[in-house]
Amino acid sequence: LAVHIQTSRALMVISLLLGFFGIIVSVVGMKCTKVGEEDPVTKSRIAVAGGVLFILSGLCTLAAVSLYATQVTYEFFRESTIPINARYEFGSALFVGWGAASLSMLGGSLLCCSCPAKEPRGQQYHRQSQPSTAREYV
Repeated sequence: LAVHIQTSRALMVISLLLGFFGIIVSVVGMKCTKVGEEDPVTKSRIAVAGGVLFILSGLCTLAAVSLYATQVTYEFFRESTIPINARYEFGSALFVGWGAASLSMLGGSLLCCSCPAKEPRGQQYHRQSQPSTAREYV
């Protein structure tokens, strides 16, 4: 196969693997799951890592689809002996790929927006009210 097809295939496989690991990491980082750490700051950081994996997956998909679309465009406008009606054109798979890349990057950026809260820098003391029997009435 041609080099651009092999490159697109490799980028799509990498994108699938990154998306799969992004799903796993994001599920572990959700606040509603009991998997992993119980600390909400750690769970938020894990969710952000899942978001980064989704963004990388979307970028790999976008690169693969755009590389193939560039090659199709180049072949279409190149002077050749192939008649115009027999040349390749953009198909629906390219548009689905662009949509999937956009949605993956959007979802990853939304996960990255769940920035972890700052860790407490020391003990926080809360004033507790006294029981009603210990109060003095004036």
